[in-house]
Amino acid sequence: MGELVWERPEPAARPTPTPLSRDRIVATAGELADAGGLEAVSLRKVAAALGAGPMRLYGYLDTKEELLDLMVDAVYAEMPLPEPGTGWRAAFRALAHAFRSAALRHEWFADLIGGRPNLGPNALAYLEASMAAATELTIVDDVMVTVFTVHSFVTSAVRGEIGELRSARSTGLDEEAWQRASSQYLKRMFATGRYPTLERVLREADQADRDTVFAAGLDRVLNGLTR
Repeated sequence: MGELVWERPEPAARPTPTPLSRDRIVATAGELADAGGLEAVSLRKVAAALGAGPMRLYGYLDTKEELLDLMVDAVYAEMPLPEPGTGWRAAFRALAHAFRSAALRHEWFADLIGGRPNLGPNALAYLEASMAAATELTIVDDVMVTVFTVHSFVTSAVRGEIGELRSARSTGLDEEAWQRASSQYLKRMFATGRYPTLERVLREADQADRDTVFAAGLDRVLNGLTR
């Protein structure tokens, strides 16, 4: 692996009607993705939005993959980190809610996480804070498993929320309207007697909003870490 984009110096500034910087390129790409998803992002489209020729961008990054990595790290930069000494439970809560809020502002972010960790400085700072919280709770050998457990819940929950938002936009039905539209079908299915537990839960359980569901699920995960 050669020199990564975060270590690579930017080209020297030069007089031009369209001054560029890596930060400006990344910010513009993020705006395009916020408006039209990742399919709206290419080096050519970013250059056009900046009023620059595509070849000028190659002085700041080598590939679209580098641009996507930089975009992910820029989202991590929006996540406030807990102060040292916050306590492991409060720290994990703060990190999880910061991650969720940033991802809901930038839905495309959820499409770029879940594989190998991003190595940008802001992503590493988020990981550092997560591991610092875990070391208060467990031995060093279990830190990675602890962080993985919490982060797996957070990313899965966030992806589910974003999937619901996208479904609502594509169908024109929000979650409540979709449930109403599906209700008669479910009544017929429940009448078969094959799904008694599902029927009982849907009939009797309180329907909490997504903020409440996320917070409750996170607390259950954190409680499980102490057992």
